[in-house]
Amino acid sequence: MKIGKVIGSVWATRKAACLQGQTFLIVKSEGDEIVAADQVGAGPGDRVLLVTGTVASRFCMDAPVDAAVVAIVDAKKE
Repeated sequence: MKIGKVIGSVWATRKAACLQGQTFLIVKSEGDEIVAADQVGAGPGDRVLLVTGTVASRFCMDAPVDAAVVAIVDAKKE
């Protein structure tokens, strides 16, 4: 899992049937910008918890995604 910040969104008017109704966000994490399927209703400026790979796909009901936002971070302890 990674922590990132939502910096934007991606709009797609045509997408695979398994992705219909899915919202995609651009998340900046560790210097990279990643497109992630939003599962929690996050928005611009939110700090989020991001999962990648097989975990993300399974979390999104086996949809073909590489990353998913699974939580909005309220606080981070160091």
